[in-house]
Amino acid sequence: MTSWQMAGFLLTVALMLYHYPREFFPKLKQETDYQHLVLASAVALSLFWSIQAGIKEGLNLHFLLVTTLVLSHGWRIAIWICLLPTVLLVGFGKLPWQDSGLFMLVSIILPALFSYLLFLASYRYLSRHLFVYIFVAGFIAAALTIVLQISLTSLWFGLEGRYSWTEIIDNYWQLALLIWFPEALLNGSAITLMAIYRPHWLRTFYDREYLAADK
Repeated sequence: MTSWQMAGFLLTVALMLYHYPREFFPKLKQETDYQHLVLASAVALSLFWSIQAGIKEGLNLHFLLVTTLVLSHGWRIAIWICLLPTVLLVGFGKLPWQDSGLFMLVSIILPALFSYLLFLASYRYLSRHLFVYIFVAGFIAAALTIVLQISLTSLWFGLEGRYSWTEIIDNYWQLALLIWFPEALLNGSAITLMAIYRPHWLRTFYDREYLAADK
């Protein structure tokens, strides 16, 4: 394990323990419906993350769905739910265990925090309307989040020296120009369906504010 991998692993563990959601496991233990939601979220992430495309080893591209997860569970719980898909990626040989810490940091923790901050900004500074929630907190946030994730991964591989910057930009980073719209559309569609049919699945969605009659 390199110094980069060790630092990434220790930082990831420290962040996850510091932001440990104390309400998560008691609620998961007591509420059957919540167990189903968490399990479904983890399974969906595992399926989407297992379908990867990439030209260079390690520089893989896949749908992230972190924005939907954050809006459904909140930032802290979201990163803990992502542990299961990450473990499965390692178990099935799609992710070297040495890279698991840095992968969690640049593909989950920082993008999830970024997506949550975008939601908070939209909640505070924009009109609390259903369209704003779906389009800004869902669609736009998902597009920007996956661009951030690809940029952070590019920075990781470039600073670590695994590939040259030219290889990374030409073979990986430019793919962000192609995947941002499908990622945004997928998250936006999921948020729309849940806001309409299962609003109680969205922890960040408040019926009285977003669906008020005078708005």
